[in-house]
Amino acid sequence: MSKTVAVLLAKGFEEAEAIIVIDVLRRLEIEVETLSCHDRLELASYHQIRMFADALLENRQDKRYDAVVIPGGLEGTVNLAANPMVTEFIRRHDEAGKWICPLCSAAARVLGGNNLLHGRRYVCSGDLHQTVSDGQFVDEKVVEDGNLLSGKGLGVAFDFAFSLAYRLTGEKQKTDFQVEHIYYDYWRA
Repeated sequence: MSKTVAVLLAKGFEEAEAIIVIDVLRRLEIEVETLSCHDRLELASYHQIRMFADALLENRQDKRYDAVVIPGGLEGTVNLAANPMVTEFIRRHDEAGKWICPLCSAAARVLGGNNLLHGRRYVCSGDLHQTVSDGQFVDEKVVEDGNLLSGKGLGVAFDFAFSLAYRLTGEKQKTDFQVEHIYYDYWRA
């Protein structure tokens, strides 16, 4: 049975982080659904690129995914953090032991800003960790603590995506093949 991932998108999301993760996961035959956290499918990204989500978050509240990916982006993470539907969606998945996967500013703004880090180790971009009292900041590219997998930012989006893909599938050979095919020899399962 294929693994499923929800990618939460709000106006101002970091498009490159979202697309890199979506691309890598789909190459590894993981089902990805992009969810708009607004009342419309069309969204403008951080750099004003118009994109369409697959579905509205409000219509997927009862669905359980194997992982929830939260891309960064200043405006995007502020919008996600302020949305109670997003907070509840993440909380329910976290309580069910599903992977919670913030990238860039999402760990500090969305999770830390809503007390969803629960003391776990995490990484985020810049000095945003200074505003978070809910978790333990670790200055690494990708940090895993229980079911929390966080990435520092756009520069590590491939490492983050391959780490998540491997955690979801457990398929070392298949993951490493994609690493060699599109990312050469940096990341290895």
